[in-house]
Amino acid sequence: MADDTTGLADLDLAAVSPEEYARIVKALSAREIEELARDEALRARVVAEVFGRMAQQFRPEKAGGLDAVIRWRITGVRELVYDVAVAEGACTVREGRGEGRPRVTLEMGDEEFLKVTSGNAGPVKLFMKRRLKVVGDVALALRLTAMFDIPQAG
Repeated sequence: MADDTTGLADLDLAAVSPEEYARIVKALSAREIEELARDEALRARVVAEVFGRMAQQFRPEKAGGLDAVIRWRITGVRELVYDVAVAEGACTVREGRGEGRPRVTLEMGDEEFLKVTSGNAGPVKLFMKRRLKVVGDVALALRLTAMFDIPQAG
């Protein structure tokens, strides 16, 4: 397990289990997350790995008949955007803005993104603290944590 961003840079992210990811994020300080975010290549790798796993962590039984695009805007040195489309019981992820209009957009910084996707922070709490912005369908945003198997640090 990495306990600094140099160690994280050397880590094979594809081999890290969701639970290990949650423990790694939990152990990172705000300063270490800031350092990670400044390393553009490492930041892009970590974010891409998180979104790459999203389809596998999708729980279609919790989505019901949902047909929607959820846009994620991760702010930082350079904004990263991913569209997550849920339709017909499937989840697809696209880097960048897709053609479909998002039903909800989630805007957050790097620290909030890592903490939400690792189960180390609740999105509602971050929203209340104004560290996560929701544009569009707030009710859908509230359902998202149930639609994905979010790891826990344990």
